[in-house]
Amino acid sequence: MANMSFLLVLVIVPFVLIGMSSAQLTSNFYNSSCPNVLSIIKTAVNSAIAKESRMGASLLRLHFHDCFVNGCDASVLLDDTSSFTGEKTANPNSGSLRGFDVIDTIKTQIESSCAGVVSCADILAVAARDSVVKLGGPSWTAVLGRRDSTTASLSNANSDIPAPTLNLSSLISSFSNKGFNTREMVALSGSHTIGQARCTTFRDRLHNETDINASFATSVKSKCPQSGSDNNVSPLDTTSPTTFDNIYYKNLRIQKGLLHSDQQLFSGGSTDSIVNTYSSNSATFLADFAKAMVKMGNLSPLTGTNGQIRKNCRKTN
Repeated sequence: MANMSFLLVLVIVPFVLIGMSSAQLTSNFYNSSCPNVLSIIKTAVNSAIAKESRMGASLLRLHFHDCFVNGCDASVLLDDTSSFTGEKTANPNSGSLRGFDVIDTIKTQIESSCAGVVSCADILAVAARDSVVKLGGPSWTAVLGRRDSTTASLSNANSDIPAPTLNLSSLISSFSNKGFNTREMVALSGSHTIGQARCTTFRDRLHNETDINASFATSVKSKCPQSGSDNNVSPLDTTSPTTFDNIYYKNLRIQKGLLHSDQQLFSGGSTDSIVNTYSSNSATFLADFAKAMVKMGNLSPLTGTNGQIRKNCRKTN
């Protein structure tokens, strides 16, 4: 029995060390210290999306780009200073990451209610969840108790966030590096059922690839010519761009994926069957997406006495 206990320790400890454990994150973390936090975030998110429906996708993307770089620690929110380089100028973030002002507004409101208690990392996690719900997607229980980093990594932001040019094998590897299996990768890619992408991210696919619906390509080319118009945007899901649904997968089946990385999920490879499942069964997609989001929110959180609770999400205390 002693040997069995030792073996269990060997199995469990590495699992905790890689940061996938949610042991210290709980759904009731702020129940006594800041009981209004969830309602404050929800109200602000709903208000922001009412003003601009695209903001829901932007807030979801902020959480993703935070968690994939050294864990969900709000490092993505830190501004550059003369002595500090943040992640905002990384290639996947520069000129496209948005929603910082919404997070600032939420943080200011929360600080007025309970100063120095709620982390920016937790705000990002809840705002992402509330955005999905507001746009018609699934809900999930937000576990809380993350703390904020005092550091950021421009190099990791450049290397760890999957690029829109990746082939299927590289997409699988990129998500596997963060502990996600292939099905979870395909489910999380379904976040592209909302939001928009810049011409610079899909120009090459539009003008040079053959596995693309001809009429779809023609319609998008008007916004994205072979040169110029880099910052013109087009919906990732042209059918229902502000509704969180499974149409993204239906579009992939008829070669209407906007990004190269999108269409790679349905290109004769190992993920075709998953796309088919999500395309034909909305409930399965929504359930899988919610589970994968909980898992993403558990990537290497700072807890206990690690990190800090920033007063201003843009700078360390």
